[in-house]
Amino acid sequence: MTVALMWEARAVEGRGAELLAWARGREVGGEPLRREVFRAPGDRVLVITWWDAAFDAELPELPEPAGELVTRAVHRWRFESLGED
Repeated sequence: MTVALMWEARAVEGRGAELLAWARGREVGGEPLRREVFRAPGDRVLVITWWDAAFDAELPELPEPAGELVTRAVHRWRFESLGED
């Protein structure tokens, strides 16, 4: 089974580039099948990692950035891949 972990954070206004650099430079540990980084308006950064694992497996995730870098706690979601259409 392929499990996707999504990690999304919103930077303090004007610090989106710093949050993006932080996320890109941070290792998650382990060897994901794939890792992709996105950015969006509002200084938001999204990181998705794909793993060959059971849905409820214990998997490494990106930590919380320093509190002065983000406006709120990181949002995290876990999805099971159903394949490509």
